[in-house]
Order: sequence, then C-alpha cells, then structure tokens
Amino acid sequence: MATPAPDDAADLSSPVGSEPYLRARPRDDGAAPLVLVLGATGYLGGRLVPRLLAGGYRVRALVRSRERIDALPWARDVEIVVGDATDRDSVASAMHDVDLVYYLIHSMHSGRDYGRLDRAIALNVATAAAAQRVARIVYLSGLHPDGVELSPHLASRQEVGDILLASATPTLVLQAGVVIGSGSASFEMIRHLTEVLPYMPAPRWVRNRIQPIAVRDVMHYLLAAARLEADVNGTYDIGGPDVMRYSEMMNGYAAVAGLPKRGITALPVLTPSLASHWVGLVTPVPRQIARPLVESLLHSCVKRDDSIADLISEPPDGLTGYDDALRLALAREEIDDIETSWVDARVPHAPSDPMPSDPEWAGRTVFQDARRRSTSAAPHAVWEVIEQIGGATGWYSASVLWATRGALDRLTGGVGLRRGRRSMARLAEGDAIDVWRVEHLEPGRLLRLRAEMRVPGSAWLELGVRTTDEGSEYWQRAVFFPRGLTGRLYWLSMLPFHGLIFSGMVNRIVAEAEGTARP
Repeated sequence: MATPAPDDAADLSSPVGSEPYLRARPRDDGAAPLVLVLGATGYLGGRLVPRLLAGGYRVRALVRSRERIDALPWARDVEIVVGDATDRDSVASAMHDVDLVYYLIHSMHSGRDYGRLDRAIALNVATAAAAQRVARIVYLSGLHPDGVELSPHLASRQEVGDILLASATPTLVLQAGVVIGSGSASFEMIRHLTEVLPYMPAPRWVRNRIQPIAVRDVMHYLLAAARLEADVNGTYDIGGPDVMRYSEMMNGYAAVAGLPKRGITALPVLTPSLASHWVGLVTPVPRQIARPLVESLLHSCVKRDDSIADLISEPPDGLTGYDDALRLALAREEIDDIETSWVDARVPHAPSDPMPSDPEWAGRTVFQDARRRSTSAAPHAVWEVIEQIGGATGWYSASVLWATRGALDRLTGGVGLRRGRRSMARLAEGDAIDVWRVEHLEPGRLLRLRAEMRVPGSAWLELGVRTTDEGSEYWQRAVFFPRGLTGRLYWLSMLPFHGLIFSGMVNRIVAEAEGTARP
C-alpha cells in the first residue's frame, strides 16, 4: 500500500521528516525506533540524519572517525559508535537493539578493490541484522539497465543489493541515477564540466539517456521506506520526472546557471580510462571517484517501471523537475556560502543545501583574497575607519586603480563610482557605496558589501574587526563566485592588482585607526 500523503501539501524545503506521514511509529514498548545509519557522514547520510531526528527517530551512527562526525551540528543528538564496517565486531556492536538500518556507504573512493570491500561490508551487515532481528534494511543502489554487462561500480552496487535481499532481514533496495544537489559527486561532475568548458569534446556516453532525481526526492523515498509493511523485500527504481541525454543535462545546467549553451561533440576515441583522466583534469572530482562514475555512464540509467508508486507515493507537491532541482541547489548555495559556510556550520534547512561534511571539492568554485592584521588600536577605532569607506573618503588604497575600474564599469553599462554614498555619518543595510551595496551590517563588527559592478560572477567584500588581548584585529576578505570560464579568467587577470589594492587597504585602515596615517 502506498504511503498516504497529507491532506495539505507540505513544503519540501522544510526539514523532510517533520511531516506527519513520515514521522516515526513508536515500537511496541512505546519507545521511538532506533535507526542505524551506515554512511552518516556521507553525502546522503549527512542529510538524512537530521530529518530522521525531526521525524522522531533515535539515531545511531557507525563511523571510523569521531572527529569528522563531531564537526556536524547534529552530532550531539545521535549515538556514535566508532568502528569500521568491514569489521564484524564493530557492525555487531552498532546493530544492538536496532530497528532499522540505512545502508548508504560504498567504497569506490578506496581504489580498485572496492568491490571486495563492499561485499565484505554487505555480508557483515546481513549477518548482524539477522542476529539482532532488525525489522528492515534500506539500501540505496544505482539505477541500471537489465541484460547488459555492468560497469564494476554498478555491478558492485547490484551485488550488495543481492546479498541484502537474500538475507533473513526484509530489505528495500532503492535504485537511483544521478542525484541533483550540491555535494553529489555525479552532480559535481556536471557542474564543473559545464562551468569550465565552453566547448566539450566528450565521450559517447553524453548521448545516453539519464533520469536524474533531486536530493529532496531521494530523502522523501528514504524516509517513507521506514514505514513500509514488514514483508516488503525487493528492488525498486526511483527517478525524477525528466528523462534526458547527459549532454542535455549539461546544457540544462548552463541555462539555469546563466551560461551560454555549450557545444558538445561525442568522440568515439575517448575510452572510460581516458575520459576519467579528462574529467580529473578539468574538474576537482578525484580520479578514484571520477573513473567509476564515468564507467557507470556507459549505460543508460532510466527507470524500468513505476512500481515504487505501489509502495510509496510521490511527495505532496510531486517529484522535482531537473531545472527546479538545479535552481534549488544553486540558489541555496549562494545564500548559504555567504551566510554560513565561511563562518560556522548548521543543519541545512533543505536537502539541497551545502553541508559541512561535504568533500572539499564539492560546491561552487569560490575564489578568495583574505588578509588580517593585528593592531594596538581599540576595536571601536578600527570600526570608525571601516564605516567611513567609499564616497568622498575613497577606498584607502590605489585610488587610480579604483577610478579606472569605475570608469570601465561605466563604459560597459555598469553603475561606476559616481553614486558615492548617501551619508558619510552612518551606514545602513541597502545603502549604495560606489559600485557596492551594503548587504549585511553588524555595527562594530562586520560590513559586507555586494558588488553591483559588471563582473562575470558574483563578488563580495567583507571588512571586520575583532577584539584581541593586545587591542584588536582587522580582517578583510574579497570573495568571488566565477560564472563559467570567463569568470575564472577574470579572477586570474585581477590577481596582480589585488596585491596592490587589498594589501594597501589593510595597511591604511590600520594606520588610520592608530592615528598615524599620513595625509
């Protein structure tokens, strides 16, 4: 029977799991179900755990490194077992009194022998789950066609599913294709290939059909799987509403990201090995991950049927289309990278949000120029100098370069430097300062300016002060999110000038605060 949908459509940007139809059913003893998440610090596991907690589940995580999970904002709300899934005793200990297991790990990052490791882990989980009489295992596998020789990666995923299905524990295997969301390795390949290359000589697999799925919809299916009847044991395909070629996915990304359409030519000479080297060259995705993913793309990945609908209904608002999934990922990234990723970590509001546990190569390309300097001046003295920036005061360095940049901006249809500032006495959020706009203001602590000049990307300038034992520390940071190859080349071309402009700003602002600046 399909999982019922609520009477009113839920907002899936809210923490999925808080909806009544996805909340935990108490055990016979009245306690909340205990869930073991294998892969809690991974891409999907890190997003699933806070939603399980929101749904009323108790959560246990088996991790190899306590330090990594301690960095996550929900770490104190879960039970942590330190151990390795390849070790039988570790898995048996983590499985004690567990009602439900989410199997969200794979070993392809470990190297060529990942199939053997995945087989050993699957056997450990199957044995321990049977011994503890676990009610269900939920495993996320890879979407693939029938009747063909699968890539090593997909073959390993299928083998794990077969081992779990043959165990004494009822198992639901969900098979998904490319997951769309910041941090997903498959999505990061699409992102970086499209961002960097205006023209792409590509392998033949760019013509293959793909059925991507938004990460929020993956979360929906995973959570709903916890409430299925006890006798469900089988494999089901899940996917979004759009079926397209891989090349169409890349150009779809270009359109949503505001990039020109990419020219893509399929070349028969690019073998999986060559293609993985090529992907490693133009994207930050590590080669040991890129190669299995590239090999998997040799197959068309489309749902074989819609039998999942007999078990789990679609989300109340329907499945998320490819373009909408892209917009969610990109829009949330820009907001969160500015507001949180550089400052602190938190539980993401939506599954498409970046997570502190995401790998370093995930997410948008961000260029930064960060500088700081200690001073004996009091924090309020430094802040008074910061607050006077722009307009008649200028930018405390390289006046000729600032004037030249403003003139170029005017010539290309931008606002230039003529706007000045409304008041030299005070600043408020929303004020214009030459080519900048005050985006965020914390008096005495932080001024964040967003560029309104014409640049191939998005730019910010942050200036701030913090109290120290010796007096204070002034810090500043220029941040640039490039758009496409043009944005990357723009940042590189500006690097020589940054050394003059930003170092001069630091020196002059500190000198002004100390009262020793020369006229």
